[in-house]
Amino acid sequence: MASSQKIPKQLRQTIEKELDRGEIVKWVEQPIAYFFSGASITAVLFGIPWTSFAVFWMWGALGFQLPNFQQGTQPEYLFALFGVPFVIIGFLMLSTPVWQWQTMRSTVYVITNKRAIMIQGSRTMVIRSFTPEQVKDVYRREKPDGSGDVILGMRRWKDSDGDTRSEEIGFVSLRNVRKVENMLRELAQIDSHNIP
Repeated sequence: MASSQKIPKQLRQTIEKELDRGEIVKWVEQPIAYFFSGASITAVLFGIPWTSFAVFWMWGALGFQLPNFQQGTQPEYLFALFGVPFVIIGFLMLSTPVWQWQTMRSTVYVITNKRAIMIQGSRTMVIRSFTPEQVKDVYRREKPDGSGDVILGMRRWKDSDGDTRSEEIGFVSLRNVRKVENMLRELAQIDSHNIP
């Protein structure tokens, strides 16, 4: 398997199980695992005042003093508990970089002679395959250092309010994004009906 020595054993085994007979890996790589990206920095910057205010609100609800349970449960103690979900949400926002890094470390991208494959997850895995027809309209976002993203498609859905949401699907945080885009364009030229 090309360039697979740096891929964790569990992901290598998943790739091997996913391959069809006669399918050959031409390229395999994990994304660059960043702690901080635009999305995670935004979450942290929003999470700092959110969490601070939630903690301050709970402290104020307790009368700016630690609870004294020797006097029994006071109504303000129960009132202060309403702030707990907001503190939890704040800590989740503050931990976004860790979750993002973990997601990147459990993701691998593969290009074979038949398709492109995206594998994400460690316990429960999400595996997406893209046939030659599905990679005909790829495009890339390239940074000055040559890294970037190759976008394969867009997923659209309606949220609970009925608003349309969208998410780009592709190979993100690649080291040599132009090389991967060219490989995907070569894959797109293959007639999948004639693939053995």
